[in-house]
This record gives sequence, C-alpha cells and structure tokens, in this order.
Amino acid sequence: MRRLRPMTVRARATLGASSVVAIALAIAALSLLGLLDANLLHNAESDAEAQATGVAQLAQEGRLTPLLPPTHGADFLQVVAADGTVLSASQNLTGRPAIVDRRPSTPGTIFSTWDIGPLGEEHRQRVVQVTTETGGGLVTVYAGTSLRDFDAADATTTTALVVGMPLLLLTVAAVTWWVTGRALRPVEAIRAEVAAISDRDLHRRVPVPQTHDEVARLAVTMNATLDRLDASGRRQRQFIADASHELRSPITVLRTQLEVALAVRDPAAWPELIGGALEDTDRLQQLAADLLLLARIDAAEPLPARPVDLTELVGEAVAKRRGDRLPVHAELTPGVRVAGSGLWLTRVVTNLLDNAQRFAEREVTVQLRTVEDGRLAVLEVTDDGPGIPPADRERVFERFTRLDDARSRDHGGAGLGLAIARDLAVHHGGTLTAEPAERGARLVVSLPIHLPADESACPSR
Repeated sequence: MRRLRPMTVRARATLGASSVVAIALAIAALSLLGLLDANLLHNAESDAEAQATGVAQLAQEGRLTPLLPPTHGADFLQVVAADGTVLSASQNLTGRPAIVDRRPSTPGTIFSTWDIGPLGEEHRQRVVQVTTETGGGLVTVYAGTSLRDFDAADATTTTALVVGMPLLLLTVAAVTWWVTGRALRPVEAIRAEVAAISDRDLHRRVPVPQTHDEVARLAVTMNATLDRLDASGRRQRQFIADASHELRSPITVLRTQLEVALAVRDPAAWPELIGGALEDTDRLQQLAADLLLLARIDAAEPLPARPVDLTELVGEAVAKRRGDRLPVHAELTPGVRVAGSGLWLTRVVTNLLDNAQRFAEREVTVQLRTVEDGRLAVLEVTDDGPGIPPADRERVFERFTRLDDARSRDHGGAGLGLAIARDLAVHHGGTLTAEPAERGARLVVSLPIHLPADESACPSR
C-alpha cells in the first residue's frame, strides 16, 4: 500500500481533487435519480388516482357503463364487484377477468398502490385501487398508468450520468494535474537552486516568481534565510580572521620574551622578562575567555529565568572598582529587578566600567533608574573622555573594533568588551546604545523590568 501511495504533491493533489469530485458526483447522481423517480412516480399516481376516484363516484351514483371511455392519465380502467365479477372496463381490458384475485372485504375506501406485470405492453404499469361501498355491495376500481415515460427518463438519465461522470472526472483530474504542475514549477526551481547552493555559493539566490502568492513568499523567505546565512558566514570568517590576528600578536610577543629570557644569562633581568611574559599570558587568557563567551552567546544558550536585583548587582560591581585609577560615582534607584543571569549581567556592567575607565579623564558616572511607568530599567555609564564620534556610535559595538587602535592596545583592549556587552544585553531582551553626551561617552543599557507576579515561580538571585 505504501508503494501504491502517490509520493508527489502533484499526484496527491490530483488524486484528492478527483476523489472529492467523484464522491460529489456520485451523491449528486443518486440524488438526481431519486428526485426524478419520485417526481415521475408521483405524477403517474396522481393521474391514476384521479381517474379511479372519478369512476368510483360513478359507481356510487349507479351511472356506471360496461365500457369506460379512454381518459387522460390512465391507460386502463376496470371495475370489479365483491364476487369477482367485472362490472366495467376500458376497451383494452374488455372481456378479461379481474386483474387481481384478492378481494377487499372491508367497507369504505382503500387506496393502495403496487406494481403489476405488463398487460399486453412492454412497460410496467402503476395501478391505483380504490374500494368503495355502493348499493350492490363493495366495488373496487383499478386504474393503471404506464411507466414508459418513467422508465425512459430513468434510462436516459442513467446513461447520461454513466457516460458524463467519467468524462467530467477525467477533465477534473487533467485540469488539476496541469494547474498543480504550473503552481509547483516555481517550487521545483527553488528546490533545484537551493540544492545547487553549497557553503561557497551562499551569494546565490532562488528565483522569485511574479505571482505574489504563497510560493513567491516562500522564495522571498528563502532568500532572506540565505542572506542571513551569507551574513553569518561572513561574520564567522571575519571573526576567525580577527581572532587569529588578535591571538597572533600576544603569542608573538610572548615567544619573543621567552626567547630573550632563555638567551639572557643575567638573572637580574629575568624578573622583568618573566613579568612581561605573564602580562601577555593574562592578555591571552582574557582574550580566550572573551572568545568563548562570544561563542556561547552566538549559540543562543537559553537564559535562566531568575529575578536579579539589578540595583544590588550594579552596586557590588561599583564597590569593587574602588581601586581603579578614577573614582566611580553611582546614582542607583533601589529595588530595580530584571530577569536573567546575574553572572552575565555583571559582565555587562563590568565591561562598560572597564571601557569608561579606559578613556575617562577625571571621573566615571553610573546611573540606574526606571522609565515607562516602571516597565523598563535604564543603566547609564558616562565618562568624561574624548567621547565617540556620531559616525562611530554603532561601529564601536562591532567585534575587534578600535576607534584608536594604538591607544586601545596601550590600554589593553582587544575590541571585544562593548561587543560582548551589547550581545549580552540583547540576549536579555534589552538594548545597548551609545547616546550623545555633552562631554565624553554615554552608554545606555535598557532592560525589561522583572514583574513581581513571576517571582513565585522563580527563586531570587
């Protein structure tokens, strides 16, 4: 059965449409034949009943004649007494015995209808029996009408349906096959193009049909997916190149220092050489940790849905910066809570403070408040350094980006701090932007407030 099942969408659509039409045609044909038969039979019975009732009225009045004249609506008439004597009949039944052996025994009028065999004709007859009481006893009137029109109409309709239904069904199947093929032709073109695209051909795009339908939207969506894959591939290659470049410099310096330390025989110079090597080792370790964190963020690891007291978290991060070269002034609104990872949010605050300390001249300011009726937490970190040019306010969040490469290297930056901070903020459903400031740089983090109703399901930080 599985082998016989149609495998293509085109075949399944054709089979489904043909099956539905076949069922609908069968129901319509049966309904049509039933209605036609019922209507013709009702007309025949009505005519015969009217004639039988009229003859029965004549019998009651004693005006019955031996020969009944032909009338419209009845092919034959016969009047039979209770003892089986034929009292009157139409010309085609003259001299014939009663057409029915059974005699009604109940006075009154009885209407009954049944089929009898042909009376010298090749068509069936529908007979109406009317029994009535007269002065001479019970009299039964039989009126029959031919069903030739009924049989002819039934045969003609049946023949037309037997011939027309398969033709209509074949027409529906052919049209469905053709229309489905035309509709799926762009899908096949899309499939063939996607199958031909390799990891080195992500610049290629699938054709978009001019139909403005679901297939066209599928092609647009597919091209958008390819755009994202292409951009992701380019970012990955650029990231690998930048990471290789960033790792190469400290490794080269470390190797040089170790070679010098190995070559120098003076023990007095060893502490300075070893100290420099340790500094480059720390730089390598920090860079490796940042790269690992970026990889985890790119992997879209799910966040723990725990409430975090952002006020307490920022306060602790600021308190740990008391030994920095410049003071940090904090203005924190109490009780600001967000949902997410306390460890990652601490990293956001730490990276912003590191960046501010790197470029500030006299002080760093941290502000935490709520906006939009308490639905949004806003954290601002401001320094009084050289600031960020308007054209570079988005570029500073790109990975391995330094606005002043030489100065950044002197300050120990690898160009990953702000990129990591933005990625972590976005991962928490928030944003990180560089906003205009009167002097220096102003970095603003916006995070959705954790609703108190959710705390029942989540433990506190």
